[in-house]
Amino acid sequence: MGNNNTSPSKISSDTMRMIQKEIKAKWDKFSDQELTSLKSRDDLVAQVVAKYGFERPQARRDVDALLKGREIGQRA
Repeated sequence: MGNNNTSPSKISSDTMRMIQKEIKAKWDKFSDQELTSLKSRDDLVAQVVAKYGFERPQARRDVDALLKGREIGQRA
């Protein structure tokens, strides 16, 4: 086991900033501090549930639609 596969686990800071802007545009209750501290897609789902009172499946669908397969949280 190891990291012998190239994975999209790290993203550029420019991509992360773009994603943070998209998140803020959709869910304006997020502070800039909260956006920069997001660790993962699941973290964002949990935050959306907490801030907006969505059911987890709905929050996951909304997050997946916004991210469109991109990952968040780990910068290159």
